[in-house]
Amino acid sequence: MPLLCRAAGEGSKTNTGTLKRMDDGGGLLNPDNKKRQEAGRVVASALIALVGCAVGVGLLMGIDNLLKLLGIVNLGMLVPIARMAIFSFVAVAFGFLFYFLSPAIINLFTKAIRSAETALSDMPFMDLLGGTIGLILGLVIALLLSSLYATIPIPVVNVVLSVITYPTLAYLGWTIGRKRRPEFRFPEGASRREKKGDKGQKADKASVAKPKVLDTSVIIDGRIFDICKTGIVEGTLVIPSFVLQELRHVADSADSLKRNRGRRGLDILNKIQKELDVPVKVEERDYEDVAEVDAKLLRLAAELNGVVVTNDYNLNKVAAVQGVQVLNINELANAVKPVVLPGEEMVVTILKDGKEAGQGVAYLDDGTMIVVDGGRRYMNETVEVIVTSVLQTAAGRMIFARLK
Repeated sequence: MPLLCRAAGEGSKTNTGTLKRMDDGGGLLNPDNKKRQEAGRVVASALIALVGCAVGVGLLMGIDNLLKLLGIVNLGMLVPIARMAIFSFVAVAFGFLFYFLSPAIINLFTKAIRSAETALSDMPFMDLLGGTIGLILGLVIALLLSSLYATIPIPVVNVVLSVITYPTLAYLGWTIGRKRRPEFRFPEGASRREKKGDKGQKADKASVAKPKVLDTSVIIDGRIFDICKTGIVEGTLVIPSFVLQELRHVADSADSLKRNRGRRGLDILNKIQKELDVPVKVEERDYEDVAEVDAKLLRLAAELNGVVVTNDYNLNKVAAVQGVQVLNINELANAVKPVVLPGEEMVVTILKDGKEAGQGVAYLDDGTMIVVDGGRRYMNETVEVIVTSVLQTAAGRMIFARLK
């Protein structure tokens, strides 16, 4: 309760200070600013009314040409005074219509400009550059098509097709340019070599190797820290912002088990940033049109031309289908386990019963399970066994043995 009161007090102070700043000098509450805004709205309404007049005249001319083409009566048959009166009436009518609609048009235009400004300011620079290139190409294609529309003998059709073509191709160019931006292969990392010493060496290594995009599961698992500590992982460790957000949600969970896992993941990230000689980057890029974190992860890895580091078996399979390279920590752990061949002897301690009658179960130091035939009667004893067979599965490895 005190925190809420304090937050409310700080919010009220902030709002009061904001209003005070707005009221001082050139603030929004200043009378001069209000006058300027009113004058601007009047000018904008007048311009919109003029646009309405032009739209009305152009529409009337288009209808007149269409009627002339169809052989129906047209305005050219009227006397000049009557024709001028009709054009004047239509222009004034559309002008008044647009003038009365100008407040709604101005508000809609202002909201659109603010939304576009917010979206562009939050957009990564490389996405903005790719979208701009696509937008320019779309407008160039629209210009070429509009020159073809000029051959159509009906003027109103030319205008309508051009009005549809320009925004459509501009939007398609912007969208496709953003999505295909990784294929442009913009040079990255050149501006990041200004630092010397160890940080400069990190940047040089990162510029050669592919970036490693970390999944939530591999961060919580924690073995990525020990693997990176060995020095075999090259390239920048990329931590997406949506993965950080998911970790925060897990760390704030009401379930104590989930909460501990989330806090462990955050601690592992802190250790990676402070203790490892590996460049770490928090990627702020997010995808509002994608709901699942796994889909965002694969899309980010594809755009960065990177490698997804995960423990998730299903994510591994989906990445393989989409052509995204994956480093699975479980597969790496299985690959570095010592090789055991049938006929080898080893010393183990029987810890529990097996599923079949007379079987005992033991474990190696790396957690590999050993099923010993006839080992049940040696429970909690250390015995010598001979390996009979080795079973390798996606979940790990299982060794079958018999007493020596």
